[in-house]
Amino acid sequence: MIVLLLVAGLGYFAVYRPIQNFLAGFGAPAQTQTAAQEAQAQRPLTTADVQRFVRVRRSVRSAMGGSFSSVERVFTDLQNGQAPNAMAVLGVLKDATGSVGTARSTQQAALAREGMSTARYNYVRGEVNKALGLPQIDFQKVAQSVSKGQLPDLNASVETADAASQKLVTPFRSELTVTAPLGLLGL
Repeated sequence: MIVLLLVAGLGYFAVYRPIQNFLAGFGAPAQTQTAAQEAQAQRPLTTADVQRFVRVRRSVRSAMGGSFSSVERVFTDLQNGQAPNAMAVLGVLKDATGSVGTARSTQQAALAREGMSTARYNYVRGEVNKALGLPQIDFQKVAQSVSKGQLPDLNASVETADAASQKLVTPFRSELTVTAPLGLLGL
């Protein structure tokens, strides 16, 4: 009985609490969009979009502080074709818990400053990730799966961007590659 209580307590503090705290950093669910707003958010990339995206990412990376390094480690493993194990994912969730809320607030302020909607930012992020040849994985979705008692799918697919998007991203490739791990956190 004592062992059972110990395991339950460990699970609560080592798994459940970090996931709940991580998800709390994402705030309220996004507003639903009309078809017109969705179409506007998914129009082709422009140079101005990529420049605004880069400026927002700079602000978010600065807000993440030291917890950015644990996200970078997992991201490097993903780029090397290694799916992260559950302990690595939980480690990132635990390390990033405090910073994600701050980074999310910083992101919203930067989006307002840049005149960019969240929907447009998310679309641009997806296109930038494709242009960089990055895997499509989002720890917010992973954490939501785990919090529901489901095993998350940690296999990430890589999609290719069109030539126009790749050309727009090229001048910022080195900086965007450095900040790409923020996309794992939905930032």
